[in-house]
Amino acid sequence: MTLAAGERFESYSSSHLVVLAIFVAGVAVVIVAGRRLAGQPAEQRVRRTFAVALMGITIPLQILQLTPDEWNLQTSLPFQLCDLAWMFAAHALWTRNRLTSTITYLWGITLTTQGMLTPDLASDFPEPRFLMFWGMHVLIVWASFFLVVGLRILPTWRTYRQTVAVTLGWAVSAYVFNVVAGTNYGYLNRLPKNASLLDYLGPWPLYVVLEIAIVAVVWALLTWPWTRSRARVDA
Repeated sequence: MTLAAGERFESYSSSHLVVLAIFVAGVAVVIVAGRRLAGQPAEQRVRRTFAVALMGITIPLQILQLTPDEWNLQTSLPFQLCDLAWMFAAHALWTRNRLTSTITYLWGITLTTQGMLTPDLASDFPEPRFLMFWGMHVLIVWASFFLVVGLRILPTWRTYRQTVAVTLGWAVSAYVFNVVAGTNYGYLNRLPKNASLLDYLGPWPLYVVLEIAIVAVVWALLTWPWTRSRARVDA
C-alpha cells in the first residue's frame, strides 16, 4: 500500500486506516506488557521510558504550533483536552499516580479516541504535523490501557468524581476563553466543521449538555467494573 506524501489528510484514507490498524494492534501489546511488568523491577524503567517517549512526541508539536508559520489563535493554544491529556498521561506513567491514571484512562478511551475516529487534521503522511498528531493520540490511549488494564492502577469512585470535576473545570475555563477570544476550543461554543459524533446531539447548547451527561454515564460504566474488581480483592 503506497501512501502519497504532501496531500491533504482525508478521514479513512489509506494513511488513516494504517494508523488505526497500528493502534489496535498496539493495544494488545501494551496490555500484555503491562501485566507482565506489573510489580517487576523493570516496571518503573519501562513506565518512565514510555513517559519520555510521549513527551518527545508531544512537546515538539506544541512548540511547532506556536511558531510564526504555524500560529493560529483558533488552534495553536494547548486548550484542547488532548493537549492536557498527554500531560496527565506522562505524569501517571512517571509516578504511578492513581488520579492521573484515571484521568488518562477515562479521557483517553472516550475522548481521545473520538479525535482519532474523526480527526481535525489537514496534513497527511509523512508531514511532521501528521506524525506528531497521531503519535500524541495513539500514545495517550495506549498509556490508558497500559496503566489501568495492564498495570492495574485501577480507578475508584473517588478518582471518577475528581476526573469529572477536573473536566468541568477545563470546560468552564475553555468556554470563557472561547467567548472572549472568539475561538472554539473543545467545540464548546459551536459544532466542529468536520463531521463528528456531536452532529447527532442537536444544536448548541443542547449538544454540550447531552455530551456532558453521556460522558459522565460512560465514565461511570468504565469505572464500575474496576471497583468491583478491587472489592473482590479486598474481600
